[in-house]
Amino acid sequence: MLTELHIENLGVIERLELMLGAGLTALTGETGAGKTMLIDAIELLVGGRADTSIVRHGADEARVDGRFVAADGTETILSRVVPAVGRSRAYVNGRLATVTLLADAAADAVDLHGQHAHQHLLSTATQRAALDNYGNVDLARLRAARGRLTEIDAGLAALGGDERSRAREIDLLRYQVDELDAANIVDAGEDNVLDAEESVLADASAHRAGGATAYGLLADDDGARDSLGNALAAIDGRQPYLGHATRLHEVLAEVDDLIAELRDVADAINESPERLTELRERRQLLKDLQRKYGDGLSAVMVFHAESEDRLRELERFDERAAALDVERQTALIEERSAAEAVGRARRAAAPKLAAAVQKRLQTLAMPNAAIAIEVGEHAEDHPGDRVQFLLAANPGSPVLPLNRVASGGELARAMLALRLVLSEASANSSGTSGHDTLVFDEVDAGIGGEAAQAVGDALARLGRHHQVLVVTHLAQVAAAAESQISVSKKVRKGATFASAQRLEGDERVDEIARMLSGKSTDSALEHARELLT
Repeated sequence: MLTELHIENLGVIERLELMLGAGLTALTGETGAGKTMLIDAIELLVGGRADTSIVRHGADEARVDGRFVAADGTETILSRVVPAVGRSRAYVNGRLATVTLLADAAADAVDLHGQHAHQHLLSTATQRAALDNYGNVDLARLRAARGRLTEIDAGLAALGGDERSRAREIDLLRYQVDELDAANIVDAGEDNVLDAEESVLADASAHRAGGATAYGLLADDDGARDSLGNALAAIDGRQPYLGHATRLHEVLAEVDDLIAELRDVADAINESPERLTELRERRQLLKDLQRKYGDGLSAVMVFHAESEDRLRELERFDERAAALDVERQTALIEERSAAEAVGRARRAAAPKLAAAVQKRLQTLAMPNAAIAIEVGEHAEDHPGDRVQFLLAANPGSPVLPLNRVASGGELARAMLALRLVLSEASANSSGTSGHDTLVFDEVDAGIGGEAAQAVGDALARLGRHHQVLVVTHLAQVAAAAESQISVSKKVRKGATFASAQRLEGDERVDEIARMLSGKSTDSALEHARELLT
């Protein structure tokens, strides 16, 4: 629901703040006072076309802000800025957005009816949804069948496209898998192990010489081992050095172990040019594979496994494709059956909805209007997805799609009738009642008397389920509203300024009287009170 509307420098409106409530609100005022500018402002908020000519003369830009509150209490702030020069800007909750995102944010909140481009019920998808809602058409089975078809088609597409494409991919995969099989990488840390071994072999002589030197310094006569033994002999068994003697025993044991290990390591180092060459070739192979198949041996191993799986899948293509084709035929039969059931339900509901809307139109100053609902133009459209509402406003005229109806007032009344029928159907079922805010402009064009009263009553009934805003020149329509806002304009120093005021008590009586007779005469005031009562 639109709870607050802020407008700056839009046409004759310099600055305007409106607080709006639930139910039916009538926007009234003299012709040219600026009522339509309020509708234009709302249209900008829901993604309508921005024309720089709407910017107030002398202002740099026009701005519209709207606060919308959902049924669960969630608030959304939509804003639109139209500069005098340049492109418009859109904001959703204070963040810069595209006009498309702005329209998406307002898609389920506001619907405009009248001489405006943004009319939600003109789309095929919305008309189809309206018919489904009215007829309680169960789409679950059809959606599930179509979803299964989509999965199967995706599976077929993933198998590799046409035969030539599969053959090329199989050749490439076989080459890659053979190359990786030959490499036989089983350890992601192999490169580090090879690097360490290469480092030893590349300097084997120096490594052996260093080990021999260290061994001699420790184990030769008068070496470190003998010196430590002499030191132990000098203090062993002497009371002041008992602790030190124990530690020297431990050091000698560690030195003996170290001498043995140094000898073994030095003896194990062999100069092997052949092994060094083998190591370097293996390391180069691993580098080449990482350059082609992944950053690191673990990535190469993953690529290897995935390539093997893909190759097996492609080589089993005929078998897998045959199985998917069988599944697809079964899914097609299910989809066709579900589609036919949906089509029957839609075609059964269409004349009932058309009759209900036509009956409503007969009370809205369109006694000769005819409504038809076309479900599927072609025989192969089994579910009747192409739903189209048709209208003939005058006797002898052919029924035409709603978007080809010339009169904005007639179109708005057709929308009003449809909205009434759908809202009442939704209120009597578990479905939703659609958009929160409905805006009608020119809905009462060319009518009066009882028809005007019928339009007012219809809008009031619609206001039980929606927030409804209506621009009207008819007292009967304004009197049916729960609240009324009067839009007026004044000229100051050669400039025009529009303002809006919520009317209460006698102010509303005076405005209804003005709408009835052009001035507040006693008879007009009395009639206004009767209407409001």
